[in-house]
Amino acid sequence: MGAIRFDGVNKFFGPKKDGLKVLEDINLDIAEKEFVAIVGPSGCGKTTCLRIVAGFEKPSTGTVIVNNRQVTEPGPDRAVVFQHFALFPWKTVRQNIELGLRNKGLPREERDGLVAGALELMGLESHADAFPHQLSGGMQQRVAIARAYVLKPEVLLMDEPFGALDAQTRVVMQEELVRLARINPRTVLFITHSVEEAVYLADRVVIMTRRPGRIKESIDIKSIREAENWSKFSKIEDVMDQGSFIHLRTQIWKSLREEKHESRGADTSTTKN
Repeated sequence: MGAIRFDGVNKFFGPKKDGLKVLEDINLDIAEKEFVAIVGPSGCGKTTCLRIVAGFEKPSTGTVIVNNRQVTEPGPDRAVVFQHFALFPWKTVRQNIELGLRNKGLPREERDGLVAGALELMGLESHADAFPHQLSGGMQQRVAIARAYVLKPEVLLMDEPFGALDAQTRVVMQEELVRLARINPRTVLFITHSVEEAVYLADRVVIMTRRPGRIKESIDIKSIREAENWSKFSKIEDVMDQGSFIHLRTQIWKSLREEKHESRGADTSTTKN
């Protein structure tokens, strides 16, 4: 059993008979310290999967297990990084990072040590006393990631964390996340609309069908990345130039394009009827 396990998960919004079916028979195992990215058409239930793991939503049927415990509510073993940074504007960088530790009741000396480590990990030492409005979008997301990492969660849940960033900042943050994954690995469930981001970051990419979302395909990235030694490249553009990267990106795009074509066909059929 993996660190995260979806076992026959279905999700309806509204009554089962007349409600909207978002997820259908999701079965998925994610290993300890595996980085899994989920991609799929808009509205396929990617974020709903993440919210169920986080404990923000409950499956209509089926179960989600995290480290041998059934998920029924949010818990300290899981930390979430959202697309919008969700920082408290009246608190400094240091105070935002420290907040979860305060809620856990850790003594001041221990909190200070952990926050100092998180600031160093994310390169935020010189911004520790700044307020969120004084930081760029990329720096604010660094704070959000540091706030998650400082809690030492068993599972890190990331819902399009770089989606609100400009293209250049997004690349910098992708490279930063790869660095973090190497020096401080976590079990990661990562939601994204970007195929390139998924291939660059993840050990495995899971493709979902159009709604109701099902697991269509699971593509191993890690074995190819290690065989081709992508780690020798420090910049994302050098990785993206590799033939193996291009092949994986094309494979995933073709699978997603099939879902879009099927969706259009279904819409046309409904219109004709």
